[in-house]
Amino acid sequence: MVNSFMKLKLHWQILFALILGSAAGILFPKGTPYISWLGDMFMNALSMLIVPIIFFSIVTGISGIIDTGEDLKKLALKTIGFYLLTMIIAIITGLTLVLLIQPGSGILLPENVKETAIEYRSIKDIAVGFVPKNIVDALSKNYTFPVILLAFWAGLNVPKLPAEEKNLLTRFFKAGFTLTIVVTKQVIVLSPIGIFAIVMKQFSGTSDFLLLIADMLKYVLTVSIGLAVHTFVWLPLLLRYFHVNPWQHFRNMSTPLLTAFSTASSGAALPATLDAVEHKDGISPKVTNFTIPLGSAINMDGAALLECVAVIFIAQAYGITLTFLQTVLIALTSLLCAVGAAGIPMAALVMMSLILNVAGLPLEGIGLVIGVDRILDMMRSAVNVYGDTCVAVMIAKTENEILPIDLPKK
Repeated sequence: MVNSFMKLKLHWQILFALILGSAAGILFPKGTPYISWLGDMFMNALSMLIVPIIFFSIVTGISGIIDTGEDLKKLALKTIGFYLLTMIIAIITGLTLVLLIQPGSGILLPENVKETAIEYRSIKDIAVGFVPKNIVDALSKNYTFPVILLAFWAGLNVPKLPAEEKNLLTRFFKAGFTLTIVVTKQVIVLSPIGIFAIVMKQFSGTSDFLLLIADMLKYVLTVSIGLAVHTFVWLPLLLRYFHVNPWQHFRNMSTPLLTAFSTASSGAALPATLDAVEHKDGISPKVTNFTIPLGSAINMDGAALLECVAVIFIAQAYGITLTFLQTVLIALTSLLCAVGAAGIPMAALVMMSLILNVAGLPLEGIGLVIGVDRILDMMRSAVNVYGDTCVAVMIAKTENEILPIDLPKK
């Protein structure tokens, strides 16, 4: 039976772990103390990887962009600007909906969890904390913003070094990122065990199982509405601003969108996306071959929206009232995490733990949302891909390209 389980794909293993964990928590709540330590170890392993993932990915990404040819620098900055714009719109949409709908309010959790305390810091304290007195101490304590600042600083300056030193450091940072991803994959292999323990702990203290399920449906609905509004309202409005027919573009993108949805992977849809953007929308290879691969790495509209909603949902579920500053920090960190999430197995799980850490919220809250992550992963992957294609169209129009999807001139 164990061999048959191990032959299953990881997402099926996680699904079974969720089912078994929730059932074990409801039926055998007294057994939780003997199992919960496995979930704690799993969450510690994820936390351990946060700093190297963020540091190496940002350094290699920034230094790679700065080191491109002069002709690509302007295109790169313009593309990144549009990608940031669409992600900011997605985050604002999700933030508005989760604050209005309040999907986490009223969820029943163990009483000892509700008493979790969080540290409130002023703007001055946070600003001063951006530059640590001791970088080793900041790294050891998973202080995220100093790591991000240091990574940006290093990424901007590596290309300015003499050729020998630049090449040496570039290879070092790329190797560091590759090694981090290898270790992350090994940790993720153990995720069914860790998630089983986390979910069992969550459900063992829940007095009303059906109410918890109903509240999770409310969460799913909030995320789904946000993704739909972003896809069918804001992105089409941006395309119309550039005098492009949004519905014709959407029809042209049906193959990559279905591929992304069915595989829950924007990377798996990359070949179909490149083909559709170039041959159906008529965008030049210069724009297509730069914006789409870059977008698959840094543009995550759906992920940014979902992570923002999920973290605030967790705070609501735990009965924690967020300050305005904490809400802004969650939105900003969701943006940064969405940019750095590409290439990381189960990126939402890893990045969500980082955002919870920044906001001072309990990491165990991930156990609440992981159960519905698969279906939301499919939807957000499709939105990620659609956001990439929309930005490719907008960049093409700023380059004065004439496209077959242009609206007729009046």
